[in-house]
Amino acid sequence: MKFKYFIPTKILFGRGQLGNLHKEQLPGKKALIVMSSGKSAKTNGYLEKLTKELELSNVEYLLYDKILPNPIKTHVDEGGKLAKEKKCDFVIGLGGGSSIDAAKAIAIMATNDGDYWDYVNGGSGKGKPVPNDPLPIVAITTTAGTGTESDPWTVTTKLDTNEKIGYGYEKTFPVLSIVDPELMITVPPHLTAYQGFDALFHSTEGYINKNAYIVSDIYALKAIELIGSSLITAVNDGKNIDARENVALANTLSGMVETTSGCISEHSLEHALSAFHPELPHGAGLIMISREYYTYFAKIGACDAKFIDMAKALGKKDATKPMDFVDLLVDLQKACHVDNLKMSDYGIKKENLKKYLANARETMGRLFQVDPAPLGEEDALKILENSYK
Repeated sequence: MKFKYFIPTKILFGRGQLGNLHKEQLPGKKALIVMSSGKSAKTNGYLEKLTKELELSNVEYLLYDKILPNPIKTHVDEGGKLAKEKKCDFVIGLGGGSSIDAAKAIAIMATNDGDYWDYVNGGSGKGKPVPNDPLPIVAITTTAGTGTESDPWTVTTKLDTNEKIGYGYEKTFPVLSIVDPELMITVPPHLTAYQGFDALFHSTEGYINKNAYIVSDIYALKAIELIGSSLITAVNDGKNIDARENVALANTLSGMVETTSGCISEHSLEHALSAFHPELPHGAGLIMISREYYTYFAKIGACDAKFIDMAKALGKKDATKPMDFVDLLVDLQKACHVDNLKMSDYGIKKENLKKYLANARETMGRLFQVDPAPLGEEDALKILENSYK
């Protein structure tokens, strides 16, 4: 048995942990706080709590609050320029996955010249090595969805070419992450569901990924178990702090799954949909295609034992067949009120599905290479077509 394991992020997990930020040795004395263009972090008082902690640490700060639900390259380049001009020495991502992802990408551009797409691999990205280390990154998550607080990955969209591509390397791990479930109480039910399923699929994809191994399996199964036991409660009773805490832990573990094994083609397919339709929440897109996607792999017999393991983790202890997992997945979506999401509601047209599939292969085709069995063009298109409503 041989493997490499590297997750260098210090994580403060638990209720009230944001209040301990000032006790930490922060990586500089001037921070760029990266946030979304929405109002929740401000109106809920999370930004104020953060700035008070920074003041206790004698850290100066400035705010960049333009990040969209699907972060775009324009903002990455602009935020990097601002951090460089103002001589910031670290970046804080405050908010959901989009804010923290953007903070990672901005940290790269704060210390390097050129265009962010010079460094991105895939699509029209040039895939150049990053010459200078990014600024240190601190992640403070207010949602439980992407696991970005415990992985190096950042997803960015280049609008003019409809490319949504994940990127990252060992220098884009956060140096410090705070996962405080008290910051997640205000997330509305539908977003709690979208984010929870994103975390679930990071774990299920990582578990059946060709690169899965003992450590990623441990993280994945525990994350699946936590989501199975607590997501319904978190969606239907958002003030239940125990449920929020369990889903938050599942999310952090799912980020570790992404780091140790990784996503597969389900994510490539969804990224193509939301690249062309940025208003489509990533988690919602994953939910839309998930039933057909997992049915395909359950029925071809590529990893039957792992599907049964996932079904048991999700709550069916007497699971005996791969489709038990798919049945549980559908039941979970119904209980979370997200079983009838429609691509057509986001402007997606069935006649364009071939275009989206081509985009998925061109931009993040590498994820198809780690599927548990080959997913050909015809079968991938059928998954999208059967998912269409």
